[in-house]
Amino acid sequence: MEMQNTIKSEAAISGIALHTGVRIHLRMKPAPENTGIVFRRTDMPGAPEVRAYAPNVIDVRRATTIAAPSKAYVVTVEHIMAAFHAAGVDNAYVEMDNAEPPVADGSAGPYFKMIKEAGIQEQNAPAQFWTTDVPLYVENGATSMVVLPSDTFKISCTVAFGETALDTQFYSLEVTPENFEKELGPCRTFVAYRDLAQLIAAGLAKGGSLDNAVILHDGAIISNDGLRFPNELVRHKIMDMVGDLYLTGKRVRAHVIAIKPGHSTNVQLAKLMLARETAQK
Repeated sequence: MEMQNTIKSEAAISGIALHTGVRIHLRMKPAPENTGIVFRRTDMPGAPEVRAYAPNVIDVRRATTIAAPSKAYVVTVEHIMAAFHAAGVDNAYVEMDNAEPPVADGSAGPYFKMIKEAGIQEQNAPAQFWTTDVPLYVENGATSMVVLPSDTFKISCTVAFGETALDTQFYSLEVTPENFEKELGPCRTFVAYRDLAQLIAAGLAKGGSLDNAVILHDGAIISNDGLRFPNELVRHKIMDMVGDLYLTGKRVRAHVIAIKPGHSTNVQLAKLMLARETAQK
């Protein structure tokens, strides 16, 4: 029987937030069994908490935002959640002195590295897995997502953005700690230039740069050091799915097939997965 895990020791990172451009200090701490992943806003009176859980999602524009009645809210949880999910960490506290975590290099890689260096501590409660014996389906506009029964966590994904000849991409893999670290973790966030211009006009993306993002513009893919993989865009989308689907509060064991996924449909699917689980009880 697989058991729940937390991290062995604390781990910390500081850096610039993507949208506000302010410096953020983030610290991961071990948590008891059955805690889940809980964010703490140490900059707010009483350090209120919000659990990373699909019913707590309040916004999915550009990123996944969670909030609690305590008034605590956290923006862009998906990269941290992906790292925890892939590493098999069920329980942890994440303390932040602002609402948005450091963007780092625009990927989940630095967070996975933090967890790996902190170490994994097995706990005294059985791990909980989300599974299904029937297909589930979500469709929203051009986006389709199907969940099929599987003994492992696998994602197959197709994306197409119409910005360059290179942005129609497909990738499929089983999500394991080793595969995540090598194949998904390093993949950076990206944005179409026309959307970036809107973000800047709205006073956002103040911490964005070609060091932590890939830009699609006028038929070209632009970044300081080129693409890390020929299909880095679809790999990043898969990484986002690993994070968003961990909002079920359980490690996922299913095969997810997605066409043009985004945070909105990822969270919609996570909520459907929870509803299916409730109906089975």
